[in-house]
Amino acid sequence: VATACYIARTYGVHSAQPMFKARQACPDAVIISPDMAKYSAVSGQVRQLMESWTPLIQPLSIDEAFLDLSGTERLHGKCAAQSLVTLATQIEQQLGITVSIGLSYNKSMAKLASELDKPRGFACLGQQEIIPFLADKPVSWIWGVGKATRARLYKDGITHIGQLQQRSESDLVAHYGKFGYRLYRFSRGEDSRPVETRRQAKSISAETTFATDISDPVHLERRLWQLCEKVSHRAKAAGQCGTGVTLKLKTKDFRIRTRSAQLSAPSNLAAEVFQHAQRLLAQETTGTAFRLIGIGLTGLEQPGAAQQQPQQQTLLSDPAPRHHVVEQALDAVRGKFGPHAIDKGRGFAPKQK
Repeated sequence: VATACYIARTYGVHSAQPMFKARQACPDAVIISPDMAKYSAVSGQVRQLMESWTPLIQPLSIDEAFLDLSGTERLHGKCAAQSLVTLATQIEQQLGITVSIGLSYNKSMAKLASELDKPRGFACLGQQEIIPFLADKPVSWIWGVGKATRARLYKDGITHIGQLQQRSESDLVAHYGKFGYRLYRFSRGEDSRPVETRRQAKSISAETTFATDISDPVHLERRLWQLCEKVSHRAKAAGQCGTGVTLKLKTKDFRIRTRSAQLSAPSNLAAEVFQHAQRLLAQETTGTAFRLIGIGLTGLEQPGAAQQQPQQQTLLSDPAPRHHVVEQALDAVRGKFGPHAIDKGRGFAPKQK
C-alpha cells in the first residue's frame, strides 16, 4: 500500500502494508494502481510554487518538504504563516490538490505540527509552549521512534515524552546509545539541523511485497531483476554510481534479512547490480518463503570516466564493458519509445502450460 484514504484508515489500512492484509481489513476498498510519472510531474509543479516563496527547500519525499522562510517577511510583505496560507491556496487552485502545513521554529517540530491537522490543515507550534505541549504525548510522537524503539522504551517504563524530559542527556545516552541524544533533544523540542537544499542521498533502493509468499528461486530472481533495473534507472537518472549492493528479504513471519556485497568498481549497471544481488539471494533460497524482496545500491558517488565512456568490444572482452554497451543501447531505445519498449527475457514470467 503506497497510501490510504482517511476512510480506509479507519478500517486499519495504512501505508507500507501488504496488499493481502489491506484487502482483509477493508474488503470493499477501491484499489488504484500508482502513476509515478504523474505524481513526479505534479511534485515538480508544487516545487516550482514553493520556489516562488523561498529557495531554501529540502524535499523529504515526493510529497513532503521543509521550507525555510527566514528573512522572507520583507521580501513578500507577509509573515511566514501568511506566506504558507497563500502557498497552500495557490497549490489547491492551480493544481487541484490539498496540502497540510506545519509551522514551527525548527524541522522536527514543523514535521510534528504537520501531522496535527490533516487533511487540508494548518498547525503551528511555538517555542515557548513546546515543553508542556509535548509532556503528555506518547513517545511515538518523536520523529524517528519506530516500533522497535517504542517497544524498548515501553519495556523501560517510558511511555510519554514527559518521562524523557525528566531524564538527563547522559542517562539517555547510557541507555540508548547515540539515539539517546535525539531522545533528549527532541523531547525538549530542540533541533539545530538546517534546511539542506542539496542533501546527498546515501543509497537508491526499490522493493516489492508479494500478494502470496514466494519460495521459488526462479520467481524470486525474476522479481530481483526487475528491481535491479528500476534501481539502475534511478541511479543513471541521478548521475550516480554505487560501490555496494544490499539485498533485503522479509520472511512470512515478518523477519527481515539483509545481505550486502561490495562491487569491484563503482557501477550503476543493472546487470552488475543483479550479478552481485543474485549471489546474495542464492545463499538465502533454501526453501524459505518470502513476502518481500528489495535491492539497494549503496555508497553513491559521481561516475568516473571509466563508467561514462564505452569501450571497443570483442567476443573475448571482459563482460563488464559489454554490459555497459548493451545497457546504453537498451536505455536509448527506452528513452525514445518508452520504458517497456524493450526488456530482457529474465524479466518475463514463464508461460503457463
